Amino acid sequence: MNELGNKIAKKRKDLGLTQAEFAEEMSVTRQTVSRWEAGTVMPDIDKIGDIASYLGVSCDYLLKDGVTDETGTVVKNVGKMLSMMKGKTVKFRFFDGEADIDLYDARCKVLDFEGNWVKVSGTTKKGIIEKLIPLSSVLAIEICEEEA
Repeated sequence: MNELGNKIAKKRKDLGLTQAEFAEEMSVTRQTVSRWEAGTVMPDIDKIGDIASYLGVSCDYLLKDGVTDETGTVVKNVGKMLSMMKGKTVKFRFFDGEADIDLYDARCKVLDFEGNWVKVSGTTKKGIIEKLIPLSSVLAIEICEEEA
C-alpha cells in the first residue's frame, strides 16, 4: 500500500465501511477502491474532494507533502499525484483573481513539476506557449481525453 491508499483504507475502516459500500458512495467499483488502497492506481484528481469529504478529512491530509495527520505521521502524496499527470493534456481552473488569461479554457500538456510550479505547453490565441504556473493559483486540474 502507498500513503494515500493507507489513509483511505484506515478512514474507510474507521467508518465501518466495506470497500463495496465505500465504492457505492464514490460511484466507482469495489475493484477501483481496492486499487486505490493497494496503491496500484491513484484516484482521479476530481475524486479527491469527494473522498476527503466523505471520510471527514481534508484534501491536504490526503495529498499534501509535509502535512501531518492526527497521529503526527507525515503525508507525502502530492508529488506522486502530480507526477502521474506529466505528459497528459489538461485544463486548469484557477482561484478567483488568480486566472491566467493565456490559459483560460486552453488545453495544455503538462511538461514537468518544479517545486510549487507546473510547467505546461499549450496552444493559445498567441500560438504555442510554454509557461510556468504557480500551483497556489490552481483550483482544479481536469485531465482531458487525448484528441484523435
